[in-house]
Amino acid sequence: MDSSAQKTSLQSLWKDFFTLKPNHRHWTIPFLAAACTGVPLFVGLATDTLSSALTVSFAGLVILYMPVASNFVNRMATLLICSFGFIVCFGIGLTFSFNPIVSCIAFGLLSAVVHWISLLFRLKPPGNFFFLMLASLASSMPFNLEQIPEKIGLVAMGTILACFLALVFSLMKKKSILTQELQTSTPLLPMPTYTDYVEAFIIGFFMFAAMLVGSLFALEKPYWIPISCLAVMQGATTYRIWERGLQRIAGTIVGLGLCWLILSQIQDPVGICVAIVLLQFIVESLITRHYGLAVIFITPMTILLAETSAANLDANTLIVTRFWDILIGSLIGAIGGWFVHNEKLRYQAVKSIRMTQLTLKRKN
Repeated sequence: MDSSAQKTSLQSLWKDFFTLKPNHRHWTIPFLAAACTGVPLFVGLATDTLSSALTVSFAGLVILYMPVASNFVNRMATLLICSFGFIVCFGIGLTFSFNPIVSCIAFGLLSAVVHWISLLFRLKPPGNFFFLMLASLASSMPFNLEQIPEKIGLVAMGTILACFLALVFSLMKKKSILTQELQTSTPLLPMPTYTDYVEAFIIGFFMFAAMLVGSLFALEKPYWIPISCLAVMQGATTYRIWERGLQRIAGTIVGLGLCWLILSQIQDPVGICVAIVLLQFIVESLITRHYGLAVIFITPMTILLAETSAANLDANTLIVTRFWDILIGSLIGAIGGWFVHNEKLRYQAVKSIRMTQLTLKRKN
């Protein structure tokens, strides 16, 4: 790339950094996401089970996979399948958390499989993100064989709530809109390609590496590194990868400041839960318009939602720790994204797979 092309690319990156994209998301999605997050939290407050309610709230985010522009059957079927995926990913993460190295290997393999499935079904954003986020959270939990069914049950409760709210939404939706949206449904399931296998392998390897870094440094919450890594790697092109990386780091810095402000001003669990619901609504309103701006609110929302005790957080220590976790994860994700979208590397990998396949056929 010559200097003029680099200059144009940097100018475009700088321009996009301050540009709001058109909002194509249905206006009900932020309300549904806030409800799926907030209802379990306030029920947990009322029953003094806030720690369990945090897991239920995370699982409720399956509502984000609801294809609004589709018919009733496809909408509910998609949510049910994604709910099953949430439960399986969380269960696998819990099952292999008995050993850090085994957990990292299992998480890497699961990441590759989940990404390949998301490519096969052409899963729309947020794609594989929340499946692997749940698996990452589960992989970092202390292993307790007796509590595995209970914890999986909490995830199932969150997905059931999301499916119920989606059912209510679908029944209230006008038939005229349903008929119009039916035309946008995806007609056929495409066949997997060699490129999909290569991309899935790269994603799996870097998710394994990100989790391994957190485990080797004995971090208290190692899941923040693979979560940040995955968020950056979800860019559609190399340009978008670096754009997401820069936006995530900049948004995280501001977001950590916002998180520190919330934690320093709000001490009671009720205020924390209200903040989480409001932040979730803002995030879903902004995420399709400007990723960096949304990250400002994603950072405090996920920190508050992911911690086991929302009422007893040391703001200063937490902010510093999360900053380094997210920075490391974003850098790993930027490197992984370069491998994912390097055309020459992909071509060589696909060529090697085909040659191996032909060699095996000749031997048989």
